[in-house]
Amino acid sequence: MNKLLLINSSLNGKQGNSWQLAEKFVQQLAKATDIQITERDLDGTDLPHLSGTEMAAWMTPADQRNDEQQRLAGLSDKLIEELKAHDIIVIGMPMYNFGVPSVFKSWVDRVARAGITFRYTENGPVGLLEGKKVYVLAARGGLYQGTPKDSQTQYLQDVLAFMGMTEVEFVYAEGLNMGPEAANQGFSQADEKISELIEKMVA
Repeated sequence: MNKLLLINSSLNGKQGNSWQLAEKFVQQLAKATDIQITERDLDGTDLPHLSGTEMAAWMTPADQRNDEQQRLAGLSDKLIEELKAHDIIVIGMPMYNFGVPSVFKSWVDRVARAGITFRYTENGPVGLLEGKKVYVLAARGGLYQGTPKDSQTQYLQDVLAFMGMTEVEFVYAEGLNMGPEAANQGFSQADEKISELIEKMVA
């Protein structure tokens, strides 16, 4: 049985377009194949911006950490173990001010750790989380796919590959704030892509 981790970061919770898009993908996949689902709501997780104190806790050997350092290191350790434990990663991705939600960046800063999810070599960094498939469900109010203003796609490809996750597929629902017709078209295109990806996954 494949284990799937669903990561959402919408400020609007289950009412968010990206959340609903990701849920639709996961629900349709669950109908087509046997999967075990874990959900991670980053907006509902106590995940502050990364601090120097927390990073110092990582650098301190585990048997030498004080209580506060153990607590701080535990935030990252838990998220990394969760990520490692799953074969399929589904990310609901809203666009805020041309970027990813700040809480998603806080998640990235805790799961991208040298020696654990990637390592440096004389030829550059090498990702250690290989063999995972990632699906990004991106909901945008405007039209950005394929334009210089789409800062999310390249960033996500780069940071995921940095940790070894190179099999990444994107589903875009765009134009959602450009009137009912544009929104319907955006969701329709996303639905078609979801169906296409699921057919490929279960073939």
